[in-house]
Amino acid sequence: MKVYTIMLSLAAAPVAAADIVHFTTEDYPPYNFRVGSEIRGAGYDQVLLMMKDINVRYTIEMMPWARAIALAESEPMHCVFTTAHIPERDTRFKWVEPIAVGRNFMVSHQNSGIKVANIEEAKLHIVGTQRNDYTQTLLENEGFPKIDLATDLKLTLKKLESKRIDLMPISEQHYIELQEKGVDLEAQFVFSEQKFAIACNVNFPEDLLARMQGALDKLIADGTQTEIFDTYDLRYSNFGQVAAKP
Repeated sequence: MKVYTIMLSLAAAPVAAADIVHFTTEDYPPYNFRVGSEIRGAGYDQVLLMMKDINVRYTIEMMPWARAIALAESEPMHCVFTTAHIPERDTRFKWVEPIAVGRNFMVSHQNSGIKVANIEEAKLHIVGTQRNDYTQTLLENEGFPKIDLATDLKLTLKKLESKRIDLMPISEQHYIELQEKGVDLEAQFVFSEQKFAIACNVNFPEDLLARMQGALDKLIADGTQTEIFDTYDLRYSNFGQVAAKP
């Protein structure tokens, strides 16, 4: 996979090389995704505005998720987004949040004939997800016996369409987007609810983390975050209990 790198140097007072923040992300619409050689998305736009506000240099790279989160876990000046803040990850990172709040649906192919109403019923089926994604952890913690792992979300979707797997968890926003594109998916039940965040290395400087959190708090308080959500048409489906917009 080709990796697109964006280096943004802000016109400001010089900072030490150690103060350059290195962000990693994946192709995960509508939060971060490629349009040609550009990266866009509701999470990506917030990161740009945050870093402009605090006047610190940074880089952003898009890559497969397993590598993106591994770099943030191993390299002191690295952060990864858009990352679900789940209990299993809590102490592995330092957090800047929330850049979104979302739900995951357990979905099947529309013509599969599968009907499951809860996790226990879903365990009888082959469930796919991408390797090292937080949904893998959720599935494992729930004791799913048949988990099929792929390198990315697109490959998991292809497996669902070809009936190599029966079910997969998918974000509500991406589910809506795929439905509008004519992809034949059927939501079975709400699998999980989670907060999305920027996850930084445990050795990331505390003062810099606080500045980033303060910049995000401003985006939320002045309505900019909501405007960004509207730009990407972030909304909720009518399936199950509708969550409040963050």
